[in-house]
Amino acid sequence: MPQRPLSLPEVNALSPDEFTRYFAGVLEYSPQYAAWAAQQRPFASAEAVAGAFKDAVAAATAEAQRQLIRAHPDLAGKAALAGELTAESTHEQACAGLDRLSREEYSEFHRLNAAYHEKFDFPYVVCVREHTRETIFEGARRRLAHTPEEEQLAALHEISRIARLRVLDLVRQEPGEEKNEQNR
Repeated sequence: MPQRPLSLPEVNALSPDEFTRYFAGVLEYSPQYAAWAAQQRPFASAEAVAGAFKDAVAAATAEAQRQLIRAHPDLAGKAALAGELTAESTHEQACAGLDRLSREEYSEFHRLNAAYHEKFDFPYVVCVREHTRETIFEGARRRLAHTPEEEQLAALHEISRIARLRVLDLVRQEPGEEKNEQNR
């Protein structure tokens, strides 16, 4: 993640390539959405930047959306243990304490991740910054009861939450602009 967030005028002044590079980590391994969002400028607020990412995903085909979901790592999975997560995912999982699980918790995550892949053919995706370890576990157990269609919608909703927070980390909030969804 960058050292300092950019102001909205700085974001709007970036070239399309600079914008794509700067926001490439908003959606896991999917910079094409940043390229799409770059074309939606100028933005009136940080929330509008976040909204452009949500709109980009909504405009994608169902298969592209599944690919985006599949680009997300398993929570507390092998990639996390091997240090192979994006900087954004590493930070978010650490903030939720997923890098400090007990042996039993790691085993349960392994079982939940395997069940998710078996049933949905993609990982359990949740905006971990908005949850605790306990609510992450509870949500995974509850969402395993979803149909594949329901779970795809749930995963896309969580991805939009993740993207929003990542965008708000990258765009400096101006006085009077709050970090909430009421501005959108």
